[in-house]
Amino acid sequence: MPSVTWDDCVVAAIAWGWIDAVRKSLDETSFLQRLTPRRARSNWSQKNVQHAERLIAQGRMQAPGLAQVAAARSDGRWATAYAGSATMVIPEDFLAALQQDPAALAFYATLKRQSQFAIYYRLHSAKRPETRQKRMAELLAKLGRGESP
Repeated sequence: MPSVTWDDCVVAAIAWGWIDAVRKSLDETSFLQRLTPRRARSNWSQKNVQHAERLIAQGRMQAPGLAQVAAARSDGRWATAYAGSATMVIPEDFLAALQQDPAALAFYATLKRQSQFAIYYRLHSAKRPETRQKRMAELLAKLGRGESP
């Protein structure tokens, strides 16, 4: 069944200052995709930053989208955009700390990419070093107990 592509949908949403949200299956051949206005202070992915920069260069970004970009640039969210799960790199200091706890390391080795991304995102999204250290300690403790992040 012909339809708009996922990328086209996301790009159009970004142009207007919106973002993709929950996707639900409707039946075996179709789904519902919710698009919502981007929340104030929501984080940007590196991929969406690239989409927005391309839209701006092509003159296709709309005023609401430009306002979202301006806000993200002014408060630092633009510069700290997170990598997607395919390109993320778990921080070296977390991996070094993981080596110090055999139980946590063993459980970490069983995690799927989605759970590893959850760790990456929680560490990357911390605004202050103290928050990042606290999150890292909590994540290591959970892994040591055999709990998913």
